[in-house]
Amino acid sequence: MGYNVAQKLIKDHLVEGKMDPGAEIGLKIDQTLTQDATGTMVMLELEAMGIDRAKTEASAQYVDHNLIQEDSKNPDDHLFLESAAERFGLYFSRPGNGVSHPVHMQRLARPGRTLLGSDSHTCANGCMGMLAIGAGGIDVAMAIAGEPFYVKMPKVWGVKVTGELPDWVSAKDAILEMLRRHGVKGGVNHIFEYYGPGLKELTAMDRHVIANMGAELGATATVFPSDEETKRYMKLQGREDEWIELKADQDATYDVEEEINLSELVPMIAKPSSPGNVVPVNEVAGEPIYQSYIGSSANPGFRDFAIASKIVEGRQIADGLSFDLNPTSRQMLIDLSQQGHIANFLQAGARLHQAGCNGCIGMGQAPATGRNSLRTTPRNFPGRSGTKEDSVFLCSPEVAAVSALTGMITDPRTMDFDYPKVQELEQPTVDTQLLEEPLPKEKAQQVDLVKGPNIASIPKMNELPNDMEVPVLLKMGDNISTDEILAGGARVLPYRSNLPEIAKFTFEIVDESYYDRAMDIKDQGGHAVVGGANYGQGSSREHAALAPKYLGLRVAIVKDFARIHWQNLANFGVLPLVFVNESDHEELEQGDVLQLKDLRKKIHEGNEFMIEVKGKDKQIKVRHDLSERQIEIMESGGIINWVKDRLRQ
Repeated sequence: MGYNVAQKLIKDHLVEGKMDPGAEIGLKIDQTLTQDATGTMVMLELEAMGIDRAKTEASAQYVDHNLIQEDSKNPDDHLFLESAAERFGLYFSRPGNGVSHPVHMQRLARPGRTLLGSDSHTCANGCMGMLAIGAGGIDVAMAIAGEPFYVKMPKVWGVKVTGELPDWVSAKDAILEMLRRHGVKGGVNHIFEYYGPGLKELTAMDRHVIANMGAELGATATVFPSDEETKRYMKLQGREDEWIELKADQDATYDVEEEINLSELVPMIAKPSSPGNVVPVNEVAGEPIYQSYIGSSANPGFRDFAIASKIVEGRQIADGLSFDLNPTSRQMLIDLSQQGHIANFLQAGARLHQAGCNGCIGMGQAPATGRNSLRTTPRNFPGRSGTKEDSVFLCSPEVAAVSALTGMITDPRTMDFDYPKVQELEQPTVDTQLLEEPLPKEKAQQVDLVKGPNIASIPKMNELPNDMEVPVLLKMGDNISTDEILAGGARVLPYRSNLPEIAKFTFEIVDESYYDRAMDIKDQGGHAVVGGANYGQGSSREHAALAPKYLGLRVAIVKDFARIHWQNLANFGVLPLVFVNESDHEELEQGDVLQLKDLRKKIHEGNEFMIEVKGKDKQIKVRHDLSERQIEIMESGGIINWVKDRLRQ
């Protein structure tokens, strides 16, 4: 029996385990990606582990999130990241060069390779015939050090693509349709692989749009074949010699099969406050908007901006509306400027921002209280925009542009002008001025890390006790995101390299009293939290595990976890447990005290065990899904301690 593309990529990089769905496997990682919101911690982890130099084919550190320099914290961290990239042998993408995912696609992505990134949207580079996976920073640090990446073998979900996109419909509508069908956890423990005759209608950047929001499906990765379109794209980037063909075998099969007919798609929109809350645009048409925002890693291509430019050309946006333009790479911004598209936007009334993540991560462009924001970004979790009580809709550039003209959510098919046609550039700009190549090893070893006053070393992590008595400090419902566990935005992210400071913001969106209550009992054995389904969805930021750990979190018990957050908790010695009987979630109350006795023996002997609820004559049956390797990490108090122990042997 033949292999599909995902299976070929896994087979070629498998160093431990068997390709049986659900079994832990170890994968050789060829490339890594870190960005500045997560990369500072990765560099501190490399330092803590005593790593000498990156052992990957290519590792890159991007500065794209924390670009606002309202004081010295962000620029100090940029200098630290540059010195760390020089010291450890990484590429360094300077502020202003653009968002990591499209820049990596332009300059470093290679078909047939594996890519691990400390950003959940690393999966976007699956558009290039790569196995691209988002992970916590410590996993990426391990990969940079030459260690395998461990993950549970996913099933492969084949999506046959047929037809072609109608006017006013684009690739964003295709992935929104997938989210309408399956929601934000439908793809957990799966790789989505797109194939079929309809792929010839999708450009490499269209595929990027679809692959990017595979993260919102909860998928481990999204994979496209490397075909003539991939070759065309790489040729335009001056990298045709790095192209290889990679397609599924003719007799390949899939664990799950599905079809999406592009010809049948209509403009779609995700309503607040979940990427899975998707309906056709015409169902919410007429809703007034305060903001329309184009950009982010979810719609980063030249075409995405050019089509919007043509829609607003010679027209004016609605009165009182903020039309925000967020270019995603320096190369593309140059092309948009040279082709007259920036002028079109500005004459229509748009606001031009620097090339970066910006408002997508809540770093500026926050909407006004009680007003609707229409965005081409990948996420609309509560508070992610930077406004606590936000109301964010997700849509295509076409919907964002026509709605900017009308001042309300508008089905673009109702406009009284024809759909503009935009051609891909025959010779796009190739510019590497702000992408610094790794230093030779001899020079790198002479580099000292530049640490500003805001950078704090990672505190020592305590080992897992054999007996614990911990109160439930916080009880939550379903779909708690990492943005709610630890917010992003200009107020919080500047402290990403200072764990004691960033911990002050932990769970503030859910319960503002959590930090003070956690600190009160931090030295008394710690505490537990209880959550519902899909706990920890969204961003890969490991601070959402590290900050609660710093505050004394010992155990998280939920209905089920999002993949990356579960792995982050395990990596930092927080015991991730799942209710065997989901009804027990209702039985536990905030303030209950949990007794976990003879814990080390129990987690070794089996996956299920009982927890006593003190004073209630009640037992809760829980399950862990840790491998033997992860149990060792847990007992050590986290993966940093575990690595240090191994290096001393």
